Amino acid sequence: MRTLLLRPGAEELNYEIRGIVKKARLIESLGQTITWENIGDPIQKNNIVPAWMKEIVSDLVSQDRSYGYADSKGVLETRKYLADLNNEKGGSQISADDILFFNGLGDAIAKLYQFLIPTARIIGPSPAYSTHSSAEAAHANTAPITYKLDPDNQWLPDMDDLYNKVKYNPTIVGILIINPDNPTGMVYPKEVLEGFVKIAREFKLLLIADEIYQNITYNGVNAVALSEVIGDLPAISLKGISKEFPWPGSRCGWMEFYNRDASKEFSKFVLTLENAKMIEVCSTILPQLSIPKIMSHPEYKSYRHEANLKIGKRSQIMEEILSGIDGIKFNPTKGAFYNTIVFDESYLNASQKLEVENTEIKTLLETWLGEENMPLDKRFVYFLLASTGICVVPISSFCSDLRGFRVTLLEENEDAFRDTFNKLGEAIKSYLGS
Repeated sequence: MRTLLLRPGAEELNYEIRGIVKKARLIESLGQTITWENIGDPIQKNNIVPAWMKEIVSDLVSQDRSYGYADSKGVLETRKYLADLNNEKGGSQISADDILFFNGLGDAIAKLYQFLIPTARIIGPSPAYSTHSSAEAAHANTAPITYKLDPDNQWLPDMDDLYNKVKYNPTIVGILIINPDNPTGMVYPKEVLEGFVKIAREFKLLLIADEIYQNITYNGVNAVALSEVIGDLPAISLKGISKEFPWPGSRCGWMEFYNRDASKEFSKFVLTLENAKMIEVCSTILPQLSIPKIMSHPEYKSYRHEANLKIGKRSQIMEEILSGIDGIKFNPTKGAFYNTIVFDESYLNASQKLEVENTEIKTLLETWLGEENMPLDKRFVYFLLASTGICVVPISSFCSDLRGFRVTLLEENEDAFRDTFNKLGEAIKSYLGS
């Protein structure tokens, strides 16, 4: 080409959650059955969308309005409905004008970082959800800045680590919170959220909370919303329906802006995001129209309650199978539908392996193992995939120095779920020699 095409930082974009699929498809083509534990798609894991929910969407599809444009910010009655839901919590109050719809949270996250100046940094958790960490790194043209989540303390954040990084790095303008957390399944207690607010107040920072799993909690735990503790500080909450209804193919998410007039810089930032959406015209209308109808349906609360109970039961099954294995750190999940298992690195080395019977798959695996400077958890993930067909994601791909992997709690068939995790447990023990 006569000149460069890529902007600085573009090569930082990475999404191993889907990247591992390419390798799994190759193995699948050689006769191996794949168990997909790489991505949080409830529909892929036999979740049945209830008939009443389908009827609502079917009725909307029959209405001419569903085929037109929405307001640039999103369907007005839906934004009013969502503002009321937030305001019922009694914290920071918003109006319909403080809500902005996007085509999924991936779109919202990309826009969030796109309009920050390159020197403005958002510090986020590690292990990090790849969409956030990659977008932030690409925006800044350098590695993400992160604070530690501690596997030895139920994956709660190391607040001293966060405080010191904020204090001694004046380029940090905001803190990202993912609550409930992806990839660990941790849920922030209220006092921890208040700790984030205290740091943000001291250093005049923006708080951003990815709360897409806010209503997916179980085993006696409920998530506290950022709006309940934010007070008068500027903040953004990111929400969506892809996990909760679930309707991942809807690509429907939104931002809620709290205290948009608390800071001139924040007010200008919000206005820029709104203007950018006007240039795009609007986000997809059908899922927006469905939100108040589905969430106000008399069966919705019981549907969500039952779904959470099932996830909670699967989390207990996972704990029963994996928690006693030597060489790993296991924390029970409390929210979302993921678990991150961490290896004790003293148990890992570059000569470990699992038996692979298929010679073609074994040959393919050997080519993958030639990757330069491969983290030891990725090596395990490749052997697991080749040997058992279980597809997981290495934690080194979640912007973390830890070594482990993420799995989901989504399989609705309990027998299939037990079978997968029994196989996984045996594979871990065989690989580690434990």
